[in-house]
Amino acid sequence: MANIPTGIPEKTIERLSEYRRTLLKCSKQGITHIFSHVLAGIHGITAVQVRRDLMLIGFSSDTKKGYDVQVLIDYIGQILDSPTNVNIAVLGMGHLGQAITKYFNSKGLKLKITAAFDIDPQKVGQEIDGVPCYHMDHFEEKVEELDLSMVVVSSPTKVAPTLVLPIINAGIKGVLNFTSTPLNFPQGIVVENFDITTLLEKVAYFVKESDSNA
Repeated sequence: MANIPTGIPEKTIERLSEYRRTLLKCSKQGITHIFSHVLAGIHGITAVQVRRDLMLIGFSSDTKKGYDVQVLIDYIGQILDSPTNVNIAVLGMGHLGQAITKYFNSKGLKLKITAAFDIDPQKVGQEIDGVPCYHMDHFEEKVEELDLSMVVVSSPTKVAPTLVLPIINAGIKGVLNFTSTPLNFPQGIVVENFDITTLLEKVAYFVKESDSNA
């Protein structure tokens, strides 16, 4: 078991997740070792950054052969993963919610979408991609019954703010918000606001700048 350090920077955590996905692909291709500069090149960063990230989590390896792919996968897993499976609920099973569920549950991680919630009578009571969909009226009781600790908010944007109080009352520990309305929670609930419109506009801006400088 890794001697897990505390206070790892947020960006390092993000890169560790990305490294692991790359390493898993390498492992499937039969690649047993990888150098830091190769891993860096795949992710568009420097080898120094890769080595710094791995040093932050206390990982060292024989750099003559490169990093042992499977050993590094397991080590990152000890940093990122919970000891047991983490059950996640999706709030809002429109096209986005269904796409997230289908994509995420195919990854074989310890994070698992096990429940969905909506108010649409055509969805409530149904299984969508193998995940049962419940009415939002039963959210708080189902959180306890199904041991849910995280939610993905993919509801219509105007609905999202009304979900804050039920999420707090249910004792949810983490929120990934895919709506364009930032959601604020009290200390103790980890929230990540993922605004695809802002991200697309950011990319479009730099494309425009690149074209104007060409």
